[in-house]
Amino acid sequence: MALKKGDFIEIKFTGRIKGGKIFDSNIKEDLASAKIQGNPSGFVFAVDEGMFVKGVDKFLVGKELGEYNIELKPEDAFGKRNPKLIQMVPLRNFIESKMNPIPGAMFNFDGRLAKILTVSGGRVMVDFNNPIAGKEVEYKIIIEKVIDDVKQKVDALNDFFFRKSFESEVKGDEVTLKVPKGMFQFVEMFKEKYEAILGLKLNVVEVPKKE
Repeated sequence: MALKKGDFIEIKFTGRIKGGKIFDSNIKEDLASAKIQGNPSGFVFAVDEGMFVKGVDKFLVGKELGEYNIELKPEDAFGKRNPKLIQMVPLRNFIESKMNPIPGAMFNFDGRLAKILTVSGGRVMVDFNNPIAGKEVEYKIIIEKVIDDVKQKVDALNDFFFRKSFESEVKGDEVTLKVPKGMFQFVEMFKEKYEAILGLKLNVVEVPKKE
């Protein structure tokens, strides 16, 4: 059966810079060879819904189960490098955060990964471009199965949108998520996404945090 937009699938994959090193994978052997810490379990997502690299996402529409090798230009992968994302940050910001900016080091700035380029005169030049931006990449994709279980689909969306696992219940055309106190309004913002991708109305219930 040919895949179509919105189908949930489970894949194994390896991404590498064209002709170069692996930068991401969930295949045990490839993780080991690249000396990358990662989770060698299948990745579940909805096809052509923006949950994976754009070029791969589009490529998968119309494909069958099996293995594929894909080459992507920067604009279909992690984008072209943007000079505006190279910014000067005061050294005191790092000192206040108890971080030592060394050229070449990678830091997480409020969820954005950045590389330290230079440190001089109380100023730090930081590159907020994705480390793979501007590079051609290659992906090995193994489409293992189509996911029909609604609970598994809900879990995949929860992980993608929130990087969290919520207790959920599906009844009829409605899915109920039980979320920790303080997350109610944030999760409710995704109601339209759940309905568009799953065809289910999202009901959010706030529960006390477990001790």
